Amino acid sequence: MRIVSLIASATEIVTALGFSESLVGRSHECDFPASVSTLPVCTSPRFEIGGASADIDRSVKALLRDALSVYQVDADMLAALRPDVIVTQSQCEVCAVSTKDVENALCSWVDSRPRIVSCQPDSLDDVWADIRRVAEALGAPERGTELVDALRARMDSVSARALACGTRPRVACIEWVDPLMASGNWMPTLVEMAGGVNLFGEAGKHAPWMTWDDLVRSDPDVIVALPCGFDIARTRVDMPLLTERAEWTSLRAVRDGRVYVTDGNQYFNRPGPRLAESLEILCELLHPDAFDFGHCGRAWEPLG
Repeated sequence: MRIVSLIASATEIVTALGFSESLVGRSHECDFPASVSTLPVCTSPRFEIGGASADIDRSVKALLRDALSVYQVDADMLAALRPDVIVTQSQCEVCAVSTKDVENALCSWVDSRPRIVSCQPDSLDDVWADIRRVAEALGAPERGTELVDALRARMDSVSARALACGTRPRVACIEWVDPLMASGNWMPTLVEMAGGVNLFGEAGKHAPWMTWDDLVRSDPDVIVALPCGFDIARTRVDMPLLTERAEWTSLRAVRDGRVYVTDGNQYFNRPGPRLAESLEILCELLHPDAFDFGHCGRAWEPLG
């Protein structure tokens, strides 16, 4: 079987299911596990990914306003790779190549067409459903069930410990800095599982825009910066957009030293197996006296 994955989280799902040797192509964002870096790249962005947050936001909105895809698929590369299965997503046109992009790239094929598996992880339960969907498409449904059961058991055990801590810090998860956006989808569920009170965003719904007035009015106990697609270093570049605001020092989380920068790209933004690690990270942030999984310095840092 020949598999092309066009979304980073799906690449992680495919490898966690034991099909890493069957992967023959990837997206430009697929970088875990490290072994996939040698695979041919089948996608590219239509905007400058290294720009300022506000510039990225404007570019993406302009592309969508003009009914253009945010990403482009290399149809010639796909044809050359001859995949039996292509895994993509239909959850967010901003986050990764969509099912529509793949279908457009395949429209000129006249020989056998690959099976397209489209993930749609709006919630944590949807992530488990996607794992099962991918496993079924790869002819190994039992592996999907085993992986989901193992991940859920691991996360439930961590959550039980977190909920037993007693404290329930109020948490603001920031998914984009300029303009401000809170986290949605699976993140509110993870915050609750970690023993926190999620202040913005609803489980199963897309990330909502927010205002500075919203943030100041909520006065969170903990602020977690996890911009979509950014690692720790890139997140730090944008933090002055928050810290230089006049209202910043008045926030409880700032006064108490409970503002954290994270590698959202590798963890929180990816609806795949490493959401288990994402829950562990949140537990370290919300209950530092009770949890230490060793993620500090690699997956998160205090703002300092």
